[in-house]
Amino acid sequence: MKEMKSATEVSDAEGRQYHIDLKPGELAPYLLFVGDPDRAGRVAERFDEVTLERKNREFHSFTGVWKGVPVSAMGTGIGCDNTEIAYVETCQIVPRPTVLRVGSCGALKPEIDVGHLVVTSGAVRLESTSTFFVPEGFPAFAHHEAVEALLEGARATRTPCHLGVTVTAAGFYGAQGREIPGFPVLEPDLPERMAKIGAANFEMEASTLLTLSAMRGFRAGVVCAVYANRPNDRFIPPEIKEKAEADAIDAGLKALALLHRRDRERKEPAPWAPR
Repeated sequence: MKEMKSATEVSDAEGRQYHIDLKPGELAPYLLFVGDPDRAGRVAERFDEVTLERKNREFHSFTGVWKGVPVSAMGTGIGCDNTEIAYVETCQIVPRPTVLRVGSCGALKPEIDVGHLVVTSGAVRLESTSTFFVPEGFPAFAHHEAVEALLEGARATRTPCHLGVTVTAAGFYGAQGREIPGFPVLEPDLPERMAKIGAANFEMEASTLLTLSAMRGFRAGVVCAVYANRPNDRFIPPEIKEKAEADAIDAGLKALALLHRRDRERKEPAPWAPR
């Protein structure tokens, strides 16, 4: 390990970031973030070419080309704290990243079945990581171009897809109202309350990603495969899980390709892009 610049800016003289172990030029401007580090490898299996693979801690990254688009996939591990590290360090080495999260979730509505896809329009910030950057009232919204591209990518998979508000929780069990023997929770009715106000799904990373991207004026979006249906108390069977993950990955890659094409067709800089 090379010497870091400081305890605040934890990167070396080349700009290599401490946690993700990547430097400028090693990530593409179009990225998929996935929670499961092994899922990053399954994304990279779809690339036409892999030019870089790097693994440090739970951060497993691949850079390459998919259908002419420079893309990267990064496994960030579970939770908003990991997402914060991955996104902040990515922004230090990529001038204007477009990041789409491809994850899994639990549906809060009976009609959103396991195996379906959910594209996030915005997220309820039931986590504390983002509150260290913005006040509690700051909206965690997905970029409109990312939402549109993800919906189009999802439609191409021919898998039922839903657009809705996502609830980002700080954990998997208590933070999502799961009562496990020996671990009583303070809010066992949380899923019902979130469903009552119209939320579509629970997951654990979206609101931090969307908040940080909105702060910088960058594009970000989220698509998740439904692994659990909370109202029906059903978890995805193994024979469906692999296809659901593949559909979410396909939707994410197709969305990146669409955004890349539209960026190349622009005659003027995008109004959202820093100048």
